[in-house]
Amino acid sequence: MIALKTPIKIAGYVAGLAVVFAAALWAGGRFDFSPQDAEATPDGAHDDGHGGDHDTAADDPPGGLQIAQDGYRLVPESDVHTGGDYRFHIEGPDGAPVTEFTTEHDADLHLIVARRDLTGYQHLHPELADDGTWSTPLDLPEPGQYRVFADFAPAGAEGLTLGADLAAPGDHTPADLPEPAAEYRVDDYTVTLDGDVSAGTATSVTLSVSLDGEPVTDLEPYLGAYGHLVALRGGDLAYLHVHPEGTPGDGETTPGPEVGFQITVPSPGDYRLFLDFKHDGEVRTAEFTLSVPPTGGHPDDTPSGDTATESPSGDGHEGDDDGGHGH
Repeated sequence: MIALKTPIKIAGYVAGLAVVFAAALWAGGRFDFSPQDAEATPDGAHDDGHGGDHDTAADDPPGGLQIAQDGYRLVPESDVHTGGDYRFHIEGPDGAPVTEFTTEHDADLHLIVARRDLTGYQHLHPELADDGTWSTPLDLPEPGQYRVFADFAPAGAEGLTLGADLAAPGDHTPADLPEPAAEYRVDDYTVTLDGDVSAGTATSVTLSVSLDGEPVTDLEPYLGAYGHLVALRGGDLAYLHVHPEGTPGDGETTPGPEVGFQITVPSPGDYRLFLDFKHDGEVRTAEFTLSVPPTGGHPDDTPSGDTATESPSGDGHEGDDDGGHGH
């Protein structure tokens, strides 16, 4: 089974908000989140004050921690969002907006959105205008500090994941990271996570999908695979690249119930996994808390197969097809 333990409780992730969080917790755990509280951290800095606490095993830093890399920069039109379209462009090494991209996983750019407490996950596919401006409708259901990740490959260049902060003003109480569980229930589906993940090593994880207790064997292709997995590290929200094992139509990969991925976590700690899968024309998301112990260590506890978490009402999907879901 997957190595899981009781996660650390996350009270806040942005160093600039530490005093605000502490005061709010002392006063009763609530505070008003205003745009002026949302100071962006320097490019590439760890926003939660952990700094060098992460012992990153990989040579390259995880994605999403920097707003600029290799001459490319994520340029949002605003760092505060109150509704409507979210707009941004990718600035190239020549200082001009990039207008040509390489399609990866059936899209030219993937936009991932999550609140700093790892709630409010969304996977969106913005539209590109001729002038290089990307735009997508974005509804942030709860106030707080969010992180947006642009995952893309400029034409003729390597793929990048750049990140930027985004504030949704209002009264906000950070949520605790959910307890680890081997199962997640969304609608009438149950998704089970299995694997043995170690820091710094590429390992396989398997997610199995069932419906009303019966294995699902007719998953539909979604973004070039039978599932799309996003992993975010607790604390700094480092974005991990996860690769599916096999593709639809390769003569070997079956459409469920199991969907396999190769994942490399750069350091011990807590992670949140988000599996998007498509069945009966609708995309759903299963979410898991994964705790990776130090090398040679052991988790505090491993939940039984009966342990499960449930999808909160409203999972961020807006329709029954790819476009309606915003994926």
